Amino acid sequence: MKRILYFLLPVCALLGACKAENGADVVFVRDDAARKVDVRIGGSLFTSYIYPTDMEKQVLWPIQTASGQEITRGYPRAPRAFESTDHPHHVGLWFNFGDVNGLDFWNNSFAIPAERKPFYGSVVFDRIVSAEGNRLVTLANWVDNDGKVLMTEETTFTFAGTADERSVVRSARLTAVVPVLFKENKEGILGLRVDRAFQQPSDKPQRYTDANGIVTEVATVNNEGVCGEYVNSLGDKGDAVWSKRAEWTMLNGTKEGDEISILIIDSRDNPNYPAWSHARGYGLFAVNSMGGKDFDSTLTEPVELRLEPGESATFSYKLIIKNGGFLTSVQADERAKAFNR
Repeated sequence: MKRILYFLLPVCALLGACKAENGADVVFVRDDAARKVDVRIGGSLFTSYIYPTDMEKQVLWPIQTASGQEITRGYPRAPRAFESTDHPHHVGLWFNFGDVNGLDFWNNSFAIPAERKPFYGSVVFDRIVSAEGNRLVTLANWVDNDGKVLMTEETTFTFAGTADERSVVRSARLTAVVPVLFKENKEGILGLRVDRAFQQPSDKPQRYTDANGIVTEVATVNNEGVCGEYVNSLGDKGDAVWSKRAEWTMLNGTKEGDEISILIIDSRDNPNYPAWSHARGYGLFAVNSMGGKDFDSTLTEPVELRLEPGESATFSYKLIIKNGGFLTSVQADERAKAFNR
């Protein structure tokens, strides 16, 4: 493996540089003071793994195409003009769930009042294990409001890219410290909040209720430049992808003249494959392996995951971002088959 060394400011350290499988350089740059690791592919920023103290989880944010277009919403960390300011817990690409031992990890954020915090859980950063080749490995703890650890999370991020494509596989191994129960809930499990260009045009306000009964109003927005459309492996389009179980779901949109596809592929090794889609027109693009009856009322048995202390479960998903022309459904199928080969 060819190593490239740089002289950097003291706050930064080059963790690793390598050629990804398809030939693009992947470089990790760690900045402990800023509590982040930048991921550079082909010489340009793809994303940053951030673990700030004012958030209840760690995320990849911002996320950019190979051409430099941001596909993630700026709010609440760096708001942009005409962005919606709903759901402040929607930041970048994240992983958590709405009901673990009765605690809501998904909706937790700075917006939750202190008296409600005991009903929520947090994912607390522990450490960076390694950043070698094109893989970043991190550790975190899922804790209650008192700091009691329910589970540990070891996550491997595997990055790759070409001249017009970027990808990351996010694989999380959850290990129970105490008895843990995931109960079916629509609030999960891999989430991505996209830039307004990828929202589906809408002419009326919406109301959304979370697992704790809190209602969020999403008002009518300026639709100029808003042109997103969902499609899934079943052939459903638009709002029809919501609640459907699909091998992959894709969001297409044009930003500043660049045709961009955002594809999320479910792993066949995940619990309850294929996952339910929790994709909303206002900009939430999520897939949920533990949704169950919250998406399909015809199910006769509850969808639950129980882990005894020491037991583990792994959840893996692949995110692909293609610019310079939309992916076709055939191409999405090919990428899904390659991921699940």
